[in-house]
Amino acid sequence: MTDTTSITEETYAERTRLAALLATLCPQQWAQQTLCSGWRVREVVAHMTAPFHTAPLRMLAGILRAGLSYDRYAARAARADTARMDDERLLQIVQQNLRTPWPRSAGGAVGGLSHDVIHGLDITEPLGLERVPAARVARVLGLTSPRSLAYFGVDLSGCRLVATDADAAIGTGANVPLPAHEILLVVTGRHTLAEAREREGI
Repeated sequence: MTDTTSITEETYAERTRLAALLATLCPQQWAQQTLCSGWRVREVVAHMTAPFHTAPLRMLAGILRAGLSYDRYAARAARADTARMDDERLLQIVQQNLRTPWPRSAGGAVGGLSHDVIHGLDITEPLGLERVPAARVARVLGLTSPRSLAYFGVDLSGCRLVATDADAAIGTGANVPLPAHEILLVVTGRHTLAEAREREGI
């Protein structure tokens, strides 16, 4: 049985941590590219906070206009939102929703934690900022399903990625030791397994 209460508290803790980091960024950092291809920090933040500033019906209409492609809709929405909201406003939305529950329609507690941790890494890795605690990443890895791996098009055939800094492992086969954050970046398609192994000297 999934402990949604503790997952929710982890989400709030991560959101608070990230909000503090975002508050220190200069305009050049808000404009820096992230691990989300083609998205700057500001687009990622706009996307992370979408449920807090976009009405459900507006979001549904946008998805319909995007031919039922959520990814296409999300890209359009992130750019439109950053065109109408400056970085200060985006930061305010994060700060005003530190303990706002993640919508059930977007995956509920489990979806909220995964969303904040993954997109947090999208921001902190390129900027060289403090990354999410390994134990929190391990929590997300523990909630990863075959369906989510398929969504990101990741094939771990013959490999079992084992965290070197937390209690987490994913896949079956030969053990490949990696830091927890690297495992998450691999299974979400941000990095290839070959890239992760090269960085770790494996």
